[in-house]
Amino acid sequence: MADNSSDFARSMGIATSGLRAQAGRMRVISENIANAASTAQTPGGDPYRRKVPTFTSELDRTLDARTVGLGRVRPDMSTFPTRYEPGNPAADAAGNVKVPNVNSLVEMTDMKEAQRSYEANLNIISATRRMIQRTLDILKA
Repeated sequence: MADNSSDFARSMGIATSGLRAQAGRMRVISENIANAASTAQTPGGDPYRRKVPTFTSELDRTLDARTVGLGRVRPDMSTFPTRYEPGNPAADAAGNVKVPNVNSLVEMTDMKEAQRSYEANLNIISATRRMIQRTLDILKA
């Protein structure tokens, strides 16, 4: 039984790390979507720059297992698209306004992928809890 309980704990710990990492990823994606239509505060200035989450593989010594974590959130250094809006307060001398390098379609696709991964980890936790309960029911009988 000691082996099973440590396997259960390891399984739940790994899945929990996945939940935390994907929740962090969804937070970053939400920030990108929320700022997709923003412009710079000053004429010719840079608008919001898309952020890209990364993941790390970490050794959890308590579980004796590799887990995942949200790594550094780095800026997307791609160029800013521009729109010709000479009346916009953020326009440069030529009348162009830099807009965020956020593509809402890409962000929504990333969000759906993060959501699926989150749900998969949640399913692992639920299945592990059911197995623990079944094991306890068998031991009681």
